[in-house]
This record gives sequence, structure tokens and C-alpha cells, in this order.
Amino acid sequence: MKITKKQRNNIIFLILIALFLIPQTRKPIQVFLQKGLALFSPSVIDKSKQDTVTVYDWKLMDKDGSILNFEDTKGKVVLVNFWATWCPPCIAEMPSLQKLHNDYKDKIVFVLISDESPERVNSFLQKNNYDFNVYRQVSNSDFFNVTGIPRTYLIDKKGRVVIDKTGAANWNSDSVRQTIDGLLE
Repeated sequence: MKITKKQRNNIIFLILIALFLIPQTRKPIQVFLQKGLALFSPSVIDKSKQDTVTVYDWKLMDKDGSILNFEDTKGKVVLVNFWATWCPPCIAEMPSLQKLHNDYKDKIVFVLISDESPERVNSFLQKNNYDFNVYRQVSNSDFFNVTGIPRTYLIDKKGRVVIDKTGAANWNSDSVRQTIDGLLE
């Protein structure tokens, strides 16, 4: 029996659908697809459209129970990232965030936030050799109203949101690095 091109394409399509329905294969496929989207750099917001953080009254807790008062980030360049271990676009952009963190951890403040248990987050970080600190919200922010993840903000020293990106992105791109270098001058 000879299979026509149309039948072969239908079989391939059905196999792909089946792979998306099987929980064990769905997440790796979604992460793989999101990595393709994460090749693109986020865009800088036009200055006339940049929001400014005016309320810094926001408390965050790290895995050791130490409190970060967001007030302490005033006057610094800050990257705030909301993410989760179960989120394929979040997982896809994590390697680029880690590379950026490796080079800028002493120059800018990285505030990565997940509402998952510290055990789950720490397991994910260890498994993937990520060394950034992750926080949980102790209080709600009046400024950061996040409805989708990953959501990342790059904030300058004056509190202006220079980049506001929902979805996976390449945070280790030349354009992001140039933007950060410009904000540090």
C-alpha cells in the first residue's frame, strides 16, 4: 500500500497533535517552541510612553526568609521578572536571564518573583544551575499589576520603566546589554 503525500502529512499532523495531548511530551515541546520566540530582544519603550514607578512600598521575601524592601532599589537599575517553574515561556527565557545575571549581578538589581513554594523554585534552580535569588511577594505592589507571565520590567535609576515585556524574550541580547549599559552611565 502506497501512502500519498496528503496521507503522510495527515499522519504527521495527528502525531504532533497526540504529542501535545500527552502531558509528558507537551511541556518540552512548548518550551522548545518558546525558545524560538525567545530569540527576539524586547523593545525599549518610547520615552513619551514610559511609566514611572512612584510607589515603592512593596515587600518581598527570599528563600532564606530575608525581606527585600523594594524601597531599597530606588536610584538603581532594576530588572523585575515574574515567572513560574511550570510556565514554558518562562523556562525558555531563563538561560538568557542567567547569562545576563552572570555579567550584571553586581551592577543592577535582579528581582525575580515566583508565587510557587520555595522548595519547588529551589529544586528548579538547582536542576538548571541557575544562581539568581528568587522572591515571593509578602505584600502587593501598587505598581506591578501582572496578569500574564513571564512579565519583565527594566527600570532606570529614576524609576522609569524602560522595557515592559510580557512573554519570552532574549534578555542577553546586544540591544538589552546596550540599554543597560546606557542606564548605568
